Amino acid sequence: MPEPRTVVVYSRKGCHLCEVVKESLSKLSRHGAFIWSEIDVDGDTELRRQFNDEVPVVFIDGRKAFKYRMDEREFLRKLVS
Repeated sequence: MPEPRTVVVYSRKGCHLCEVVKESLSKLSRHGAFIWSEIDVDGDTELRRQFNDEVPVVFIDGRKAFKYRMDEREFLRKLVS
């Protein structure tokens, strides 16, 4: 069985789009193909500067995959590519 992919979502509290993306990741992660974590951009000055107007931002194995919205089918497609 291949190693699970690493998914990171950069988000912030009070962000509706961030909540939608995190709900999707929680649901999709039950299949076990990836492990995801969340980083609050407001907890770090550099991250806030870098991602302030782009949250949520989703990275798969260190590569930016989505910003603002995440289509679940497209996410699964990128996960296997």
